[in-house]
Amino acid sequence: MATKILLNGCKGRMGVAISSAAAESGCEIFGACDAGDNPADFISGCDVAIDFSFREATPVLADLCGRYGKPLVIGTTGHTPEQRARILKNAEKIAIVWAGNYSVGVNLLNYLTSVAAKILGESYDVEIVEMHHRHKKDAPSGTAEKLKQIVCEARGVGEESVCYGRHGQVGGRPAGEIGVHALRGGSVVGDHTVIFAADGERLELAHKAADRKIFAFGALRAAKWAVSAAPGLYGMEDVLNFSQIK
Repeated sequence: MATKILLNGCKGRMGVAISSAAAESGCEIFGACDAGDNPADFISGCDVAIDFSFREATPVLADLCGRYGKPLVIGTTGHTPEQRARILKNAEKIAIVWAGNYSVGVNLLNYLTSVAAKILGESYDVEIVEMHHRHKKDAPSGTAEKLKQIVCEARGVGEESVCYGRHGQVGGRPAGEIGVHALRGGSVVGDHTVIFAADGERLELAHKAADRKIFAFGALRAAKWAVSAAPGLYGMEDVLNFSQIK
């Protein structure tokens, strides 16, 4: 039987892409909600909820899913610490898959970035560059934030090592700095590049998205996986089972 999806944010770019890809992924859009709609009208009959709406709407949906015991897949980004804390309280009762990007290729980029950062070490300068369409509301993207976090964890450093945009910086590049840059323009779906640069060589890991369906298929894959998952917070690395890679 098809997995029944409650889709929050159905009229947005990702919502439209998910609706288009649902049948091909063995899913059914049981409830389609956007601004002015009430997800509570559909929650009891769905198997899982997917949220690609606005950051203010996610905590409300998370509380609803927690109350009804329905797993939740979150693709919305830009939440405040308070909103994030409220959402995560529900992970004690339901499975929550939360990723800044649901592309299988991007999640492989995350994995390869972790491997490269650990092997190359601090002798290589790291620059993370992302570009999206002119209408994107947050910057840097959730994917760039994830890549930044991966490099920081691999190096054992925190936000104090990160430089956003490098505007007004005087002098040379500080040792150990991690640069993050957001570009906006046109209709770009999503480009992400991680650059490891050292004297004499440069390694670039890049992913370029040409169609939002790649994110839609990934989100639907995560939704089907979450239906049978135990309560907790998960990422796409769990859905794709990267832990089994030797």
